[in-house]
Amino acid sequence: MTNRRNFLKNASLLTIGGVLAGKGSQAMASVNATTHQTASSASKEIGLQIYSLGKELYEDVPGGLKKLKDYGYTYLELAGYKDGKINDIEMADFKKMCDDAGLRIVSTHVNPPVREYNDGNKQEILDFWKKAADDHAKIGVKLLIQPGQPSTQSVEETSYVGEIFNEAGKIAKAAGMSFGYHNHHMEFARVVPGGTKMDFGYRFFGEKPEGEEVVYDCLMRNTDPSLVFFELDVYWAVMGQNDPVEYLKKYPNRITVLHIKDRAILGQSGMMNFEQIYKQAYANGIKNYFVELEGMKGGTQFEGVKGCADYLLVANFVK
Repeated sequence: MTNRRNFLKNASLLTIGGVLAGKGSQAMASVNATTHQTASSASKEIGLQIYSLGKELYEDVPGGLKKLKDYGYTYLELAGYKDGKINDIEMADFKKMCDDAGLRIVSTHVNPPVREYNDGNKQEILDFWKKAADDHAKIGVKLLIQPGQPSTQSVEETSYVGEIFNEAGKIAKAAGMSFGYHNHHMEFARVVPGGTKMDFGYRFFGEKPEGEEVVYDCLMRNTDPSLVFFELDVYWAVMGQNDPVEYLKKYPNRITVLHIKDRAILGQSGMMNFEQIYKQAYANGIKNYFVELEGMKGGTQFEGVKGCADYLLVANFVK
């Protein structure tokens, strides 16, 4: 198995090309940030996960959504769903605000109320997905995505999660939607049959234990491609010591949506090789991707989201 040093050398995040591409694109973005969009950049379709804005969005939702449109975003992925509302706003009202701002709602992130999946709470989980699917279908959402990782401490537990995902996929499909799963870094840990914990340790020497699997790969193996797709968060794949480009190559027909993310504003860390990520994504036929921004250490979330849009709008590798 590739050791940590070789991983850092070879993976898409820290190649010399990745660092240079990141810094070069950052410099280009800073030069062009104050200029008008070109005809090419104005035609780009860029999505945003609204989680990126946190509480700032809800200080003035209509005004905030219009800002996003002005920044260059064209479609959204929702967050904050509960009991038919988005952060206490009726979903139909939220959709109207988006329509008024010229933004399409394409996707949503929703988590069931439990983390451990078992026969005892299976029906509770499926009832939750039925209501969530019905609520989102009413406003035209097409992608119903779970972003929170259930308990996956063993191969058996991970396989059972895959079975529940398949059932959620059937519910979403009946509502005219598609069900997907979004990763963080923990899905790149390893599990074994009969295990009691995930293994994040490095393997420098020796053979892997019999039956050992990466959680992400185990979920792939135990889900029906016609019922479950995957939304790859490229930053969290990197934090899980894996190359997102390699995973895009490995699962070209299963990973159909992306989260485009960096440590903060896109391109500023110099550690993410977005050019190669986009190149492979386009080769795979991926059309939907969503910018996601975690907390800013300086400035507002809106300023950070604008910086991400500026980066993508001037990047010549983004169509």
